[in-house]
Amino acid sequence: MHSAADRSSDPVVTLILLRHGLTASTGSTLSGRTPGLHLDDRGTAQAKDVARRLTGIDLTAIVSSPLERCQETAGEVAAVSGRELVTDERFAEVDYGEWTGRRLEDLAAEPLWRVVQAHPSAARFPGGESLAGMSSRAVAAVRDWNERLAATTSPAYLVCSHGDVIKAVVADALGLHLDQFQRLQIDPCSLTAVRYTTVRPFVTRLNDVGDDDARALLPDPTDTSGDATVGGGAGAGSAESPP
Repeated sequence: MHSAADRSSDPVVTLILLRHGLTASTGSTLSGRTPGLHLDDRGTAQAKDVARRLTGIDLTAIVSSPLERCQETAGEVAAVSGRELVTDERFAEVDYGEWTGRRLEDLAAEPLWRVVQAHPSAARFPGGESLAGMSSRAVAAVRDWNERLAATTSPAYLVCSHGDVIKAVVADALGLHLDQFQRLQIDPCSLTAVRYTTVRPFVTRLNDVGDDDARALLPDPTDTSGDATVGGGAGAGSAESPP
């Protein structure tokens, strides 16, 4: 058994999770893996702002989902940090199959919607993947990167991904069953930090959008459904509201 003194020299890896910035369809349509979906002007501004916020952090690696909205968001961080942007397919958006491209307000009427809300571990999208499968690949990718970077001088790295993917990684870090991951909210261009030690992970920051306005702590008064926005909502202050 390691003593406290022994553990003080054990590797600690910090993962910074970044959700992509806004697109024209964020919060209204389940974009999924739709190709050619780029950041809109708001999303580009968000990406530039979050890159400035991360200035001064020595990132050992910058990793991104292959989808354009993540590549463009992470690209701003890479440009500021001088690090190469690495693509990892395991951080790609959920394959929502036949749900891809449909409006969220229409999907909310589907029987599967209630399963996604209450028992996501049992949800498989028609013609797509299961949320459990997505969680497994994303968590495995994090563990792979943690092991790969543990021996580096400054083991802190950034992963730019998607709302449901980030929620799954955070749920795993918190020891939550996947059925509880809808209790988490991850806004566009928010930062979430997880510190991995040999004992346990510590979630040190969650859904940080860098907003000094205390009103951002309050929920959207127009959203009274209690449902999580599949794929991730548009965040506070957006023109789009979840269904």
